[in-house]
Amino acid sequence: MAKNESKRITPAQLQADRDSFAALQSNDKYAPANPAFTIAAITTVHSGLSTDQQTEAQANAAAAAARDNAVAREWEFHNLILGAKDQVVAQFGRDSNEAQAVGLKKKSEYKARKRKPPEDK
Repeated sequence: MAKNESKRITPAQLQADRDSFAALQSNDKYAPANPAFTIAAITTVHSGLSTDQQTEAQANAAAAAARDNAVAREWEFHNLILGAKDQVVAQFGRDSNEAQAVGLKKKSEYKARKRKPPEDK
């Protein structure tokens, strides 16, 4: 049996298992000594596998849709906050305490640009 049953089986290996199952189903002489390996038992697990994979795919699609909705809402919120900051600057000015309160730096807090002395040739 497998060493680590918590890891996913590769799609190639899963396809090989499905091919083996199809070959077993067509073999009329298959009669295992262990009843756990009968065609009926394997068919039950195979149908459960198909159902679980379908459920997983639907859950992944729902999670992706929820993620997309959350990202869209985050950007909508961010753009509204940027617009609100612009409105605060338009109403109160760039050097106001209200502009500082919404996270903007006051105009008077910026350092004045120092000019370079002219180069002598």
